Amino acid sequence: MMISTRGRYALRILVDLAENQGEGYITLREAAERQEISEKYLESIIKDLVRGGFVTGVRGKGGGYRLSRPADEICVMEVLQSAEGPLVPVACLEEGSAPCARASICRTLPLWEGLNRVVSEYLGGFTLQDLAKQAAEDLPVSD
Repeated sequence: MMISTRGRYALRILVDLAENQGEGYITLREAAERQEISEKYLESIIKDLVRGGFVTGVRGKGGGYRLSRPADEICVMEVLQSAEGPLVPVACLEEGSAPCARASICRTLPLWEGLNRVVSEYLGGFTLQDLAKQAAEDLPVSD
Protein backbone atom coordinates (compact mmCIF):
# COMPACT_ATOMS: atom_id res chain seq x y z
CA MET A 1 0.00 0.00 0.00
CA MET A 2 1.29 3.42 -0.90
CA ILE A 3 -0.38 6.65 0.15
CA SER A 4 -0.49 9.14 -2.72
CA THR A 5 0.64 12.75 -2.64
CA ARG A 6 -3.02 13.74 -2.47
CA GLY A 7 -3.58 11.72 0.70
CA ARG A 8 -0.39 12.96 2.34
CA TYR A 9 -1.16 16.58 1.48
CA ALA A 10 -4.76 16.26 2.72
CA LEU A 11 -3.43 15.05 6.05
CA ARG A 12 -0.78 17.80 6.17
CA ILE A 13 -3.28 20.58 5.50
CA LEU A 14 -5.66 19.27 8.16
CA VAL A 15 -2.84 19.10 10.71
CA ASP A 16 -1.90 22.66 9.74
CA LEU A 17 -5.48 23.79 10.38
CA ALA A 18 -5.43 21.94 13.72
CA GLU A 19 -2.20 23.65 14.74
CA ASN A 20 -3.54 27.07 13.78
CA GLN A 21 -7.19 26.72 14.80
CA GLY A 22 -6.86 29.49 17.40
CA GLU A 23 -6.33 31.99 14.59
CA GLY A 24 -9.83 31.57 13.15
CA TYR A 25 -10.21 30.95 9.45
CA ILE A 26 -6.94 30.19 7.64
CA THR A 27 -6.48 31.21 4.02
CA LEU A 28 -5.27 28.69 1.49
CA ARG A 29 -2.34 30.95 0.71
CA GLU A 30 -1.14 30.87 4.34
CA ALA A 31 -1.50 27.12 4.64
CA ALA A 32 0.08 26.48 1.24
CA GLU A 33 3.10 28.60 2.16
CA ARG A 34 3.57 26.90 5.53
CA GLN A 35 3.21 23.44 4.04
CA GLU A 36 5.12 24.21 0.82
CA ILE A 37 2.24 22.90 -1.28
CA SER A 38 1.09 24.50 -4.51
CA GLU A 39 -1.93 26.68 -3.77
CA LYS A 40 -3.55 25.47 -7.00
CA TYR A 41 -3.16 21.81 -5.98
CA LEU A 42 -4.36 22.62 -2.48
CA GLU A 43 -7.56 24.13 -3.93
CA SER A 44 -8.60 20.78 -5.36
CA ILE A 45 -7.73 18.95 -2.14
CA ILE A 46 -9.60 21.40 0.08
CA LYS A 47 -12.77 20.95 -2.02
CA ASP A 48 -12.69 17.23 -1.24
CA LEU A 49 -12.07 17.96 2.43
CA VAL A 50 -15.11 20.25 2.51
CA ARG A 51 -17.22 17.56 0.81
CA GLY A 52 -15.88 15.01 3.28
CA GLY A 53 -17.01 17.15 6.20
CA PHE A 54 -13.51 17.78 7.57
CA VAL A 55 -13.39 21.53 6.99
CA THR A 56 -15.74 24.45 6.56
CA GLY A 57 -14.99 27.49 4.49
CA VAL A 58 -16.01 31.12 4.40
CA ARG A 59 -15.55 33.34 1.37
CA GLY A 60 -14.55 36.97 1.29
CA LYS A 61 -12.55 39.20 3.56
CA GLY A 62 -11.59 37.37 6.74
CA GLY A 63 -12.54 34.09 5.12
CA GLY A 64 -10.67 30.87 4.75
CA TYR A 65 -10.94 27.38 6.17
CA ARG A 66 -11.08 25.74 9.55
CA LEU A 67 -11.77 22.29 10.91
CA SER A 68 -15.45 21.41 11.06
CA ARG A 69 -14.92 19.24 14.15
CA PRO A 70 -12.42 19.26 17.00
CA ALA A 71 -9.01 17.89 15.95
CA ASP A 72 -9.26 15.10 18.52
CA GLU A 73 -12.38 13.79 16.76
CA ILE A 74 -10.83 13.49 13.29
CA CYS A 75 -9.07 10.17 12.81
CA VAL A 76 -6.14 9.76 10.41
CA MET A 77 -7.71 6.61 8.92
CA GLU A 78 -10.89 8.54 8.13
CA VAL A 79 -8.92 11.29 6.35
CA LEU A 80 -6.83 8.87 4.31
CA GLN A 81 -9.86 6.80 3.29
CA SER A 82 -11.60 9.97 2.16
CA ALA A 83 -8.60 11.07 0.09
CA GLU A 84 -7.44 7.65 -1.14
CA GLY A 85 -10.49 5.44 -1.16
CA PRO A 86 -10.39 2.04 0.54
CA LEU A 87 -7.04 1.23 2.16
CA VAL A 88 -7.43 -2.53 1.97
CA PRO A 89 -4.49 -4.66 0.83
CA VAL A 90 -6.57 -6.82 -1.54
CA ALA A 91 -9.82 -6.18 -3.42
CA CYS A 92 -11.74 -9.02 -1.76
CA LEU A 93 -11.56 -7.19 1.59
CA GLU A 94 -13.05 -3.99 0.22
CA GLU A 95 -16.39 -3.16 1.79
CA GLY A 96 -19.24 -4.05 -0.57
CA SER A 97 -17.10 -6.23 -2.83
CA ALA A 98 -18.57 -9.40 -4.24
CA PRO A 99 -17.79 -12.43 -2.08
CA CYS A 100 -14.73 -14.27 -3.32
CA ALA A 101 -15.53 -17.78 -4.52
CA ARG A 102 -12.15 -18.94 -3.18
CA ALA A 103 -12.47 -17.40 0.31
CA SER A 104 -13.13 -20.73 2.04
CA ILE A 105 -10.02 -22.33 0.56
CA CYS A 106 -7.76 -19.28 0.21
CA ARG A 107 -4.53 -19.89 2.10
CA THR A 108 -3.51 -16.22 1.89
CA LEU A 109 -6.76 -14.63 3.08
CA PRO A 110 -5.79 -14.74 6.79
CA LEU A 111 -2.56 -12.91 5.94
CA TRP A 112 -4.44 -10.12 4.13
CA GLU A 113 -7.06 -9.90 6.87
CA GLY A 114 -4.33 -9.56 9.47
CA LEU A 115 -2.53 -6.86 7.49
CA ASN A 116 -5.80 -5.00 7.01
CA ARG A 117 -6.50 -5.19 10.75
CA VAL A 118 -3.01 -3.91 11.66
CA VAL A 119 -3.22 -0.98 9.22
CA SER A 120 -6.75 -0.07 10.32
CA GLU A 121 -5.90 -0.22 14.01
CA TYR A 122 -2.66 1.72 13.56
CA LEU A 123 -4.07 4.54 11.43
CA GLY A 124 -7.28 4.50 13.46
CA GLY A 125 -5.25 5.11 16.60
CA PHE A 126 -4.16 8.62 15.59
CA THR A 127 -6.13 11.85 15.42
CA LEU A 128 -5.22 15.22 13.95
CA GLN A 129 -4.70 16.40 17.52
CA ASP A 130 -2.12 13.67 18.10
CA LEU A 131 -0.17 14.76 15.02
CA ALA A 132 -0.44 18.46 15.87
CA LYS A 133 0.70 17.77 19.43
CA GLN A 134 3.65 15.71 18.20
CA ALA A 135 4.66 18.51 15.83
CA ALA A 136 4.53 21.04 18.68
CA GLU A 137 6.70 18.80 20.87
CA ASP A 138 9.26 18.49 18.05
CA LEU A 139 9.65 22.26 17.62
CA PRO A 140 12.89 23.74 18.93
CA VAL A 141 12.52 25.95 21.97
CA SER A 142 13.56 29.57 21.34
CA ASP A 143 15.17 31.63 24.08
